[in-house]
Amino acid sequence: MNESKVSTRYANSLLSSASEKGNLESVANDMELVYSTIRSSGEFKRTLSSPIVKPQVKSSIIEELFKARIGKESLDFLKFIIEKNREDLLESILSKFLELRDQKIGIVNVIVKSAVELTDGQKAKMKENFEKVLNKRIRFSFTIDPSVVGGFVAKVGDTVYDASLKHQLEILKKRFLTGSASLN
Repeated sequence: MNESKVSTRYANSLLSSASEKGNLESVANDMELVYSTIRSSGEFKRTLSSPIVKPQVKSSIIEELFKARIGKESLDFLKFIIEKNREDLLESILSKFLELRDQKIGIVNVIVKSAVELTDGQKAKMKENFEKVLNKRIRFSFTIDPSVVGGFVAKVGDTVYDASLKHQLEILKKRFLTGSASLN
């Protein structure tokens, strides 16, 4: 079975279990903490995926790091992943879990790149417009990218909304070259 299917299967299992027990929000917060720890610590990530480090040692490390910071169900899930020798997929499992959680509660992640920092008013208007278009709640991630010439580029899943000046000029150029644009 490929990595994606395995990750999805474990993520779905955790999502179902947490939903049934009514603690999806707390489990999701726990998994966000673990996920960000894995992403920010290369050493921790290498330790988890190392075949040399014994599963008992990995479980001890997980328990030491997270016992006081996450709930019992979350800690048990992490130990279960190690017990099943899937710890090398933990980052992928957690990423998929958080994605599925967002789908379940109706949140869409939107990544916005702009040449300059957007004002709070611009961000609020953008949020309002995206919520209308997508008919979902929006979670934004804003980054500054000097290669964006004016405007912004937003990515929602596989869809890109390019409202940059560069893109608009390219469209205008194509219209002029095909003769479909006039100067009047």
